[in-house]
Amino acid sequence: MGCLGALLFLLGSLGALAQRCEMPEVDSKIVEMLGQRLLPWMDQLSLEQLNPSIYVGLRLSSLQAETKEALYLHSLKLHYQQSLLGSASSGGDNDDSQAKPSMGQLALYLLALKANWHDHKGHPHTSYYQYGLAILALCVHQKRVHESVVGKLLHAVEHDRPVHQGHLSVDTAAMAGLAFTCLKRSNLNPDQRERIILAIGTVQEKILRSQTPEGHFGSVYSTPLALQLLMTSSMPGVELRSVCYKARTALLTSLQNEAFQNALMISQLLPALNHKSYVDLISPDCLAPRAILEPAFETPSDTQAPEVIRVMLMVSSVLPPYHNSIPVPAGSSLEDVLKKAQELGGFTYGTQASLSGPYLTSVMGKEVGEREFWQLLQVPDTPLLQGIADYRPKDGETIELRLVSW
Repeated sequence: MGCLGALLFLLGSLGALAQRCEMPEVDSKIVEMLGQRLLPWMDQLSLEQLNPSIYVGLRLSSLQAETKEALYLHSLKLHYQQSLLGSASSGGDNDDSQAKPSMGQLALYLLALKANWHDHKGHPHTSYYQYGLAILALCVHQKRVHESVVGKLLHAVEHDRPVHQGHLSVDTAAMAGLAFTCLKRSNLNPDQRERIILAIGTVQEKILRSQTPEGHFGSVYSTPLALQLLMTSSMPGVELRSVCYKARTALLTSLQNEAFQNALMISQLLPALNHKSYVDLISPDCLAPRAILEPAFETPSDTQAPEVIRVMLMVSSVLPPYHNSIPVPAGSSLEDVLKKAQELGGFTYGTQASLSGPYLTSVMGKEVGEREFWQLLQVPDTPLLQGIADYRPKDGETIELRLVSW
């Protein structure tokens, strides 16, 4: 037995002593509130707004949206099949009216199909996140992925590739770990099994090192996917219960501060709160009870005109620099601020849809190049953790759009 085999044997023998990541039950009202935030998204059935992650998240949660779920899945099937058939018939040419889904969108669509157990009885560019998601989607369908494809993701983890701007990308590492966990359980790539097991351990260790003093893994928005991974297996010598309890406490604090408004983030959090992960789609529990999800009761809104706030918008990465105070109603998103600035004149911007919402592709005519992106900053240098559709600036706040390379 070589050194690698001996290490794997030792890890296996310690398994009985290892702790698992177990979070105490969360108040059902908090879970219901998160589900209610997803319901309005399920009424948006255009191809640009459909997000398979919403369906997957609900199916792995303790909630069900009854007829809305069926309609949403039907819309997913209709639009994705039409989009794929359109791409094939046009010879692969892009068509603005029927854009080809990204690899990440297709992977989530495959997960959505697997999550529909009634049918299964008994970044816009390719990234390591989408690469891992695609392998995971094929794996839960028990489709063997060629060793060269799995090898590319293994090589990325072994050589610290899931890194962005010099920092560990926790959600990318977690997605890779979930893909490897599925491959390990399914044993679809037996010749790579030892490397896969070691890669899972590598990712787990990196994620544990990323835990902040508050308890988040990386940031509040990457924590749900990290928890999904940590829940899938034990780790010898690690107090996983206390680690995950600390993460749970941090998440509950963030929920009280209404941090989770983005549909993708909520759909990744709901399974974790239900002690589930995407890997559970290998053999989903079709008989698990799920509470009926009802829309939140909305109190009549005040007829009084909303307060108007002013947000300072800066762009220093272009010549001449842009600097203007933008008036918007209180509670407006950063995207609303950009729209108002464009209406006022002297400012232009462009966006592209992604799984987590719209992201900036151009500002003042300046398009992003290779390994570039428009960073959102609270002046002077605090990066925003939310996108333009989710972040809500406060009165007097200064926001800078900065073109950065990575």
